Amino acid sequence: MKYREIGKTGMKVSQLGFGASSLGGVFRTIDEGSAIESVYAAVEGGINFIDVSPYYGHYKAETVLGKALRGISREKYYLSTKVGRYGKDGVNTWDYSGKRAKESVGESMERLGIDFIDLINVHDIEFADLSQVVGETLPALVELREKGLVGHVGITDLQLENLKWVIDHTEEGTVESVLNFCHYSLNDDKLLDFLDYFEEKGIGVINASPLSMGLLSNRGVPSWHPAPSDLVEACRKATEYCNEAGYPIEKLAVQYSIANPRIASTLFSSANPDNVRKNLSYVDEDIPAGLVEKVWEIIGDRKRVSWKNS
Repeated sequence: MKYREIGKTGMKVSQLGFGASSLGGVFRTIDEGSAIESVYAAVEGGINFIDVSPYYGHYKAETVLGKALRGISREKYYLSTKVGRYGKDGVNTWDYSGKRAKESVGESMERLGIDFIDLINVHDIEFADLSQVVGETLPALVELREKGLVGHVGITDLQLENLKWVIDHTEEGTVESVLNFCHYSLNDDKLLDFLDYFEEKGIGVINASPLSMGLLSNRGVPSWHPAPSDLVEACRKATEYCNEAGYPIEKLAVQYSIANPRIASTLFSSANPDNVRKNLSYVDEDIPAGLVEKVWEIIGDRKRVSWKNS
């Protein structure tokens, strides 16, 4: 496992990070005991960066993660959570006000059983008025940073252009990291176009969803996946090719996403400890020569085809 600094934060995090969305039953029903064991397996395997949100499972992921963290020394992990997206009784809600952001941080700490959050993010800013994020949400989080309740401040989104806009309209040092998903994977490497910009600003980069929310998997995409059908089909063909080559596309996808030294960490999520250990086993193996290029050839002009968040 390699460890890389997130921008200028001083946080040296594992190249493979643990995304706790699965602990909220976001993708399927979970067994809480297995979910907690998944967190233990991740930390025991060298992962020291854990990301969660009150939105995942509408507070469930933070609650389950909090139970797991009670059995792990605080020095063994950096914790990232978010503000702005929430939900209750199966209904999604959004609130990017400064007041709600501050309240949310305190509520997250209570659910997680901690008194300090290493990285606090404004979650999925494309759902917000970006001017409110700049003028209200981020200043509220910076205030908490100045008080020592949180260590660092970041923003997350699917749309890279939104991340850049917010950074362009805030004072230097306000935003210390960005978390972007589905734009540094085998089927979409658009994040590469923005790395110079982020680095010039001293901002660390976190990548998420190396399997592109199931596109690059033998399980296939869930019914709600927003990708267009031609991209789904192209990734299915690439998956079949990897199977014929005796190299699961999931393994290749994780290895590809964590290999770029300019990306601090790539987050994957699982509530199954065996799956966590399997992903950890991929980290130190070399990618077979030519396999990535063959997958790109199969995906063809569907590469970099994206979609809107939901």
